[in-house]
Amino acid sequence: MFPGGQPNMQQLLKQAQKMQQDLAKAQEELAQTRVSGTAGGGLVEATVTGSGELVALTIAPAAVDPQDTETLADLVLAAVRDANAAAQKLQADRMGPLTQGLGGMGGGIPGLPF
Repeated sequence: MFPGGQPNMQQLLKQAQKMQQDLAKAQEELAQTRVSGTAGGGLVEATVTGSGELVALTIAPAAVDPQDTETLADLVLAAVRDANAAAQKLQADRMGPLTQGLGGMGGGIPGLPF
């Protein structure tokens, strides 16, 4: 049984709908937000959305050596990884408070014992 009686199902549904709306809004904001990552002291810069989509890549002329394309490839990978790490942190910061307690059935919804 539930402490204090039965939960108000309408209230639970309202809370679930609000949580769904808040999550959708946060996801939309993440998709619109841009974060950057760099490598090689700024020779390569990658820009991704808050949801992790690569949207821009800038390579300084000084990073281009036709005899050493491996280093350039490494710099590009490092910049993209740096940008993705920034996007993941942004996601955690924005979505974390909205998704806490959703690990189990009913988690985070007042009135449910999970």
